Amino acid sequence: MEKIKNIIQASIDTKQQVLQNPDLLATVEKVIDVITAAFKSGNRVYFCGNGGSAADAQHLAAEFSGRFYTDRKALPAEALHCNTSYLTAVANDYGYDVVYSRMIDGIGEKGDVLIGLSTSGNSGNIIKAFEVAREKGMSTIAFTGITGGQMKSVSDYLINIPSADTPRIQESHITIGHIICQLVEEKYFTTS
Repeated sequence: MEKIKNIIQASIDTKQQVLQNPDLLATVEKVIDVITAAFKSGNRVYFCGNGGSAADAQHLAAEFSGRFYTDRKALPAEALHCNTSYLTAVANDYGYDVVYSRMIDGIGEKGDVLIGLSTSGNSGNIIKAFEVAREKGMSTIAFTGITGGQMKSVSDYLINIPSADTPRIQESHITIGHIICQLVEEKYFTTS
């Protein structure tokens, strides 16, 4: 039982560090404004990640395109890895490192938002996607661990959780992702 308590406490401690980081919280506020503005302008929000971060990306995209707290119209958001025919064809024919950048090149438009989740911040396929997104005039938002990794230099907004422990980082990604979904939903549907 003590080990279980220690794991829960580690999760709480990580979130406590987030709570006490005014710069990180200010970035989350900015991201809420960026995403809300994109939706209001008729733009889309795309998510990408690998492994557990892909699951988190899909989860958060569904909160926008489905619903969060309120019954409302769907918001245009999607996770880029959900088309397995595309993903496996591009990975096979071109390489896994371009599965997201090629998709962004095909469907991304100026004013859209690309959110990449990577606990290390070093996922090559997300970095390439961010580079293409920037060329297209899209906003890039990185959800990472403490250092930001290589994504730090290619993101417009960095949400770097103050931890190097993958499960604790992912738990905080979902917490912050839910906060963003809730506050974007409130801002979009109460001030539109």
